[in-house]
Amino acid sequence: MTPPSALGKSPPQRQVGHAVGGSGGGSHPVCGKTVRAGRPRSRGDSQVTTKPDASAAGLPGPAPQPLSAGGRYLIVVTAFLGWMFAGVQMSVTSLAMRPAAIDLLQSTNEALVGKWFAWYVCAFLFGAAAGGWLFGRLGDRFGRVRAMGWSILCLSIFSGLAWWAQSPFELLVIRFVTCLGIGGMWPNGVAIVSEAWSDLSRPILAGIMGTAANVGLLLMAMTATGVDITPDTWRWVMVVGAAPVVLGLFVLAAVPESPRWLAQRNAPRPAGAKKSKATAEVFRPPLRRLTLIGIALGTVPLLGGWGASNWMIPWAGAAAEDPSLPAWVQTSRSLTGMIGSLLGGVIASLVGRRRTYFLMSLGALFSSQYMFWLLTPTHDTFLIWASALGFFSGVYFGWLPLFLPELFPTAARSTGSGVSFNFGRILTAVAVLLAGWLIAHFDGDYARIGRVTSFIYAVGIIVIFFAPESSDHRLRD
Repeated sequence: MTPPSALGKSPPQRQVGHAVGGSGGGSHPVCGKTVRAGRPRSRGDSQVTTKPDASAAGLPGPAPQPLSAGGRYLIVVTAFLGWMFAGVQMSVTSLAMRPAAIDLLQSTNEALVGKWFAWYVCAFLFGAAAGGWLFGRLGDRFGRVRAMGWSILCLSIFSGLAWWAQSPFELLVIRFVTCLGIGGMWPNGVAIVSEAWSDLSRPILAGIMGTAANVGLLLMAMTATGVDITPDTWRWVMVVGAAPVVLGLFVLAAVPESPRWLAQRNAPRPAGAKKSKATAEVFRPPLRRLTLIGIALGTVPLLGGWGASNWMIPWAGAAAEDPSLPAWVQTSRSLTGMIGSLLGGVIASLVGRRRTYFLMSLGALFSSQYMFWLLTPTHDTFLIWASALGFFSGVYFGWLPLFLPELFPTAARSTGSGVSFNFGRILTAVAVLLAGWLIAHFDGDYARIGRVTSFIYAVGIIVIFFAPESSDHRLRD
């Protein structure tokens, strides 16, 4: 996007070509990997010339080489699957941690179980926040593909290790490390998809990426409606979470790197200039203001989802004798959330970035307050209102992959997007810890907790007015 005038004008945008073959070809005909200049040509390689379009005076370096059509689609598919399996892990947190706490504590005391459930949610949030920072930095330094593959391996391997947890604390530590991978998957997946496709394609791709997590949430929830997750059977879920280890290895072996990242890495710098650290850069002018806005915009849906709406699930588990009701609540919420995420980028392009965020915050506030004040989980319309809240919440996650990458230049895009999105998890984790205190204060009344915490959507109604809006939503080099 075009930055505020206070940041100055960006260099002219260089369009990234997407043609397959042709005289400017510099990609592998199948996977689209860039062929390095100077390497002996083998059969099937295209001739590559890396002709710099500026001197070493700090101006943009070599133009990004085009990816093949196969390479671009491979990036989208693997990023979608990676974030989908991250969604499976999110569903595991919602559906399996309460039964796991009952089993490991050998207690059904709702105040104690609710406290540990809150801690497991915090392990997810703190882990994902730390993973977004860690793997975001790795993505800016070593490449989007490597960091994305490492993230998938992290969330897979440690999910499987949770099978052997023998105490509540052991499970807490393992889930924290698992969620490092969840946090790392988002910024690198979003960055590489945004950089591999043209600006005209990004609204649709943002919706697809936003939908991926909800697909994972939905698949896990639908599985749980058929196979109950109880204190005696919760461990099978951890094995399911280990399945994407194969995907992580495939990403490292076969997915092409972002051409924008390759060009930025190879760009000449002034003599004696030190390479800036992306993490520090996003907290210094001129990016600091945009980073703080990004953090605020990312915090509202995260805190709304995990610190407010998520209490619907333990509320349903405590209020009903049917052990499948929490899974049905998650299914209803995830199905409409998937639709909202898919449409989020398109709605933002048609209605406007800021107007879309404002309307979704208003709808989420009304839906959550109505549900927590006037309904119970066994009410006939409870699932309908859970679905409505899921849709409004889902649109956020189609909106964020479109908007956040527009705030930052290529050198800081993965870090900036990761910090903006995942820093909100830290604030959300603090709120969940406070909600754990509210559980005891309200004597396990999840409805009263939801009434208080869902007011975070009112903050979204206000903070969006501080976000930049522009008619030119191109990525910055």
